[in-house]
Amino acid sequence: MVKPFIRNHQYNLIKKQAVMLQNACNTVSDRKVLESVKYSAQSKIVEAFPDVTELQLQMLEKISTINTAGEFQQYLLSLEPYLTEFVEVTEKQLKKLFPKIKKLKVPDLAAIDYRYVTYLGWTDIATNKLFLVYYLNGQLVGVEGRYTPVNKKSICFLCNRHEEVALFSAITKSKPANASPDYYKAIGNYLCVNSDTCNKNITDVTALEKFIHDVVGY
Repeated sequence: MVKPFIRNHQYNLIKKQAVMLQNACNTVSDRKVLESVKYSAQSKIVEAFPDVTELQLQMLEKISTINTAGEFQQYLLSLEPYLTEFVEVTEKQLKKLFPKIKKLKVPDLAAIDYRYVTYLGWTDIATNKLFLVYYLNGQLVGVEGRYTPVNKKSICFLCNRHEEVALFSAITKSKPANASPDYYKAIGNYLCVNSDTCNKNITDVTALEKFIHDVVGY
């Protein structure tokens, strides 16, 4: 029996490659070119799963054998049972991650489908705060920062898509060894205003994990 092994960002990558390949199947008549596109799509998917078993690999590589819209849809549906869920969190856990926030407003946790979550993100408009929670190295990590709407679309540093963004600025907790007591450093990036949209777009967690490391220190 194959256990769930596909994380949300990996599934988004698979969907992205499936859409590109389906478009190629609909528009490219040269067989060699189409085979090249199929090989590229399959390779990018396999590269995102360095530790898969042989059976898991066979499931992923089926993308190179399909051609029609119905087959692509069935391929994606066949992978959904193997999506791993983001660790389910409670309001108590979130409050523990942000102990300095006395009246922490949390999202509706019961309404979240954790299969399609790479990170939890929500805003408190009243305080202009944005909160981000991620599961890293076996534990939940929370990052809070200032949320500044910019009322425009730009490239989100996490999902790398052109979306409505805000400037997310967090104060780093890590300090150089010789830093003065009043050392202060903030790290700012453009982040999707809507975390649900970001979670649907994100295909790589490298930028997310680097950001958390830079802010939290691990």
